[in-house]
Amino acid sequence: MNKALNFTAFGLLLSAVIVAFPLQALELQSQREAVTTIELYTSEGCSSCPRADAWLSSLSKDSAIFSRVIPLAFHVDYWNELGWRDRFSEAAFSSRQRALSRANIVSQVYTPGFVVNNREWRAWFSRGHLVTADQLPNSNNEVGVLAVRWPEYTKPLSLSFAPIKEDASSFQLHVAIIGMGLETQVRRGENRGRLLKHDFVVLSHAEYPFGVASHGKHLTKNLAAPDIPDEGQQRTVLVVWVSEGDSPAIVQAVAGYL
Repeated sequence: MNKALNFTAFGLLLSAVIVAFPLQALELQSQREAVTTIELYTSEGCSSCPRADAWLSSLSKDSAIFSRVIPLAFHVDYWNELGWRDRFSEAAFSSRQRALSRANIVSQVYTPGFVVNNREWRAWFSRGHLVTADQLPNSNNEVGVLAVRWPEYTKPLSLSFAPIKEDASSFQLHVAIIGMGLETQVRRGENRGRLLKHDFVVLSHAEYPFGVASHGKHLTKNLAAPDIPDEGQQRTVLVVWVSEGDSPAIVQAVAGYL
């Protein structure tokens, strides 16, 4: 009887592992045109943020999600001392928002704060909550093709980028894991008593030097498989993007469900 129970428990554990990681090769490739990216800077400690989080979540049902539109919810940490510590918050995400401010991409650091295609999007406060994915400000700039291949979760990621521009440029590579279908029961702070629901939450982010591209050179890199945080998400997504030089601006990105 104990052996049977142990076998059942092992089977359940194995099933959980299988669900958590990709069973087949994940292959992602962008178009030449820059994909639309949405960055939301948010916090569970901010009473104005749940409405912005809910709008971002509404995009999950759009047919363009991850093919033409990639949302990213960065939970900042500067609200954590004001009554509630956001479990998804990272100092690095606050630093990224400050870098956007230094680059004059956003006017100041605040939540909720939207950045669409590397531009501050204040229109959300007046009408943005009614905007669908196909109505977002978009970029028709041809920037190059970004491709990612992940054969198995234990194997390295293979990445390549073929930029359109011909002048020599140094690129950075970003790999993020985002979680869908997350919930938090808030017990203190401005959102005390509320059950907050989140999608597109950045659970981890790592940056790597990608190299210098010039005269049509393709950049390639292999990276160890990223760790996949378990925060209780219903689904997990791999997001990869490239930036240029020291700029936080996203040049091109791809994403897909694991």
